[in-house]
Amino acid sequence: MTEVSPAQHGIWINERAGAWSAYHMPLVIRFEAPVDEGALTKAVAALVERHPLLGAAFEERDGLPSLVPAAEPPYLAREEVKGPFDLAKGPLVRFALQGDELRVEAHHAVFDGQSKEVLVADLLALYRGEVLPPLPPLAPSEAPAEEARAFWASRWRAPEEVVVPGGVLRSRRASPGRVLEFSLDVPEAEGLTRFEVVLAAVHAVLASYGNAAPVTAIDLSTRTPGQEGHIGPFVTELPVFSAPEHGTPFGRFALALRAELREVYRHRQVPLARAIPGLRPHAALAPVSVSYRRGGHDDRVEWLAFNQAVRGALQLQLLDRPSGLVASLRHDPDELPDPGRVVADLRSWLSGDLSRPLSTTQAPQPAPAPVAADSGQERRVEGDPLLAGITAIWEEVLQLSPIEPYDDIFDLGGHSLTITQIIARMRKRLDVEVELDDFFDNPTIAGVIGVIRR
Repeated sequence: MTEVSPAQHGIWINERAGAWSAYHMPLVIRFEAPVDEGALTKAVAALVERHPLLGAAFEERDGLPSLVPAAEPPYLAREEVKGPFDLAKGPLVRFALQGDELRVEAHHAVFDGQSKEVLVADLLALYRGEVLPPLPPLAPSEAPAEEARAFWASRWRAPEEVVVPGGVLRSRRASPGRVLEFSLDVPEAEGLTRFEVVLAAVHAVLASYGNAAPVTAIDLSTRTPGQEGHIGPFVTELPVFSAPEHGTPFGRFALALRAELREVYRHRQVPLARAIPGLRPHAALAPVSVSYRRGGHDDRVEWLAFNQAVRGALQLQLLDRPSGLVASLRHDPDELPDPGRVVADLRSWLSGDLSRPLSTTQAPQPAPAPVAADSGQERRVEGDPLLAGITAIWEEVLQLSPIEPYDDIFDLGGHSLTITQIIARMRKRLDVEVELDDFFDNPTIAGVIGVIRR
């Protein structure tokens, strides 16, 4: 039994809330015919032995998930399995051989973008009969959170709605999605990487739509040198904020955004949920997110295979290959009616001169989101028969005493992990059920009792 990382815990929570296939990470490997099925079967088994996380499942005990061996190990199938992964049963990877194509699908709880490169390289080497050197032991890499808390305290603001032509992007959930794939030509810019130029162009496009303070979530690798060659979810999602000013040359804006990025990179080892009290778990940190990865050298592999879903309203996945930058725009069709317009505007910014001035406009005000009904947070709970039992559970999990009915759990150092423990113990001992979202909206003992009593 292995303790899960904060990233895995967040994925586990969102998967339980219903994530469609948004956490599925597929890829397709095309072999030269004929395929030696016996050799490939052995290679799959050896791969899972080398990377046991692929053969894991999640076991919940007292509200805490742990990694345990799956009920059955992964194997090479002849037909592709559709539908969600069973996290409690596992395994969390699938292999299906169809003709000369091997279709691989792994769950993000045990996998990241760079894991695709590791899987392909190791599997093909094992298929050729090569003996791979042993991997070094894997050590945890999460850093102390104090400095990250101070950094985000001055920068963090909850991501707002994003105005786009013909709509408003609000979603931070997982939902069925559509995809638009295209190539991008990125101009050379002194002092800027290709990713930095593209990210600045995304912010410039959003500003041109009338978003005064764009924010995009970005995926960042957290791999340390000792984790190279391993398969796992060594990735975090962090926000990048900007404040584009009308008339600022694009190149100058991109350099300023680069400076902000460099500051953000310093804190990538600390999950945002550990740095910001009360951060609610969402499938996406913001409605718009961008991920970038170098690689994809093997043309036999479909690296950006689509999982038929999207996390948030718009995900822009970028793969920087030797042949050029390829992009996959995954989007919620209910929120983004014209993805082609976004692509055209992005290409326009990247094709222009770096001295081109930013163009910002005043966006029309979107309709306000519905206001939640009064949850009963201020309900007087003295004398309620649940008060003593719930208080005892809070004090037990948080290891603090006394805790008063109106103490905020986040002020007490609680987070999503402690909340799932409290929910599980209330369910088991008191036979009461509180949803995670309700807990976040009512983060006191009095608020929780109010939810139960309404």
